[in-house]
Amino acid sequence: MSYSPDGTSKLLKIAVAVSFTAAVFVSPLAYAAEEPGKEKLDAAAEKTITGEIVDLMCYADHGATGDKHAECAAKCIKGGGPVGILSDGKTYIVVGDHKPMNAELAEFAGKTVTLKGKLATIGGIPLLENAQIVKK
Repeated sequence: MSYSPDGTSKLLKIAVAVSFTAAVFVSPLAYAAEEPGKEKLDAAAEKTITGEIVDLMCYADHGATGDKHAECAAKCIKGGGPVGILSDGKTYIVVGDHKPMNAELAEFAGKTVTLKGKLATIGGIPLLENAQIVKK
């Protein structure tokens, strides 16, 4: 076996270099394949949901919904508060294509609307991602 001047095996150095290079190339692929804490989405996750648009701050705090709360909900949504949709007893956070949908959804606060997007869950929180308002 041949040794370098510092006394280590050249074969050992090559093995370490190859292992490190392989790890550098493979680790981004593994990370991209599975985002931590988030359930995988597939084509079947695409859903259309009809329900009431709510601002999640007031809804979570005191169950505020409906026409009586619509004006307040619109102000909270316009102000940047989180937006949700209530449908069949379930609440989903609504997220656009990597951006909030507050400007588009504020006018529908307290009203029934149909959205389509991908259902996901992160940390136990249900989401409707890449949501779009369905035009009829």
